[in-house]
Order: sequence, then structure tokens, then C-alpha cells
Amino acid sequence: MEAARSLGLAARFVSGYIYSPMVGAGLGRASAGHTHAWVRVYLPACGWVEFDPTNGIVGNADLVRVAIARDPRQAVPLHGSWSGRPSDYLGMEVEVDVRDEGELDVQPMPVRAIGGGG
Repeated sequence: MEAARSLGLAARFVSGYIYSPMVGAGLGRASAGHTHAWVRVYLPACGWVEFDPTNGIVGNADLVRVAIARDPRQAVPLHGSWSGRPSDYLGMEVEVDVRDEGELDVQPMPVRAIGGGG
């Protein structure tokens, strides 16, 4: 991120998960199924492009965004604090379900007329 910024390019920190459908076959990405972070850089000819140097990804293939921030400390849920006794901890579990858009049962928003009266 800082390297891109030193070149005069806008860059953002991205936090999320990496998905790899081939992980069960031993062909998946290095960080598949886990929280992951990468960088998003604004390229004038292309717009915002994501770069994941850990897995050699350019573009958003297999990257599931959860938070985008200017600084890693702003990307919740990666940053935070907790205080209390160890026995107070109840645990945490995160599950990510990735589906093709064609599998989603989503109805389009109704078209509404704006202005004009009648």
C-alpha cells in the first residue's frame, strides 16, 4: 500500500476472506477460508484494482471484501481491543458462504417514477 502511495497512486487497505473452491482438492489458495488482507490501488486507466501479493492475485478473483479503509487500523474487524478475565471469553465463529449470483433468490427493486405528478 505504501509502495503504491509513494508512486503517487491512491491505495486502500482491504480486509476480508479468501475463497477457493479447490481447497479440498489441495489446489486452493494459501490463505483460503481464513481472514485475509490485500491492497486496492486506483489506476487511472482501470479504476480500483485489487492486488493480493500473498496469492499472486490481480483483480478480485476469490477475494471476499468485508472492510475497505485508508489505514489498516480503521478496518474492523481486524482492529479492536477487549479486556476482562479469560473466563469471560465466550468465543467467536465466522462462516462465509460464497454463492454465484445466479444462485441467489433476489427480486429486483421495483421501478418508481420520479416527479411529474399524475
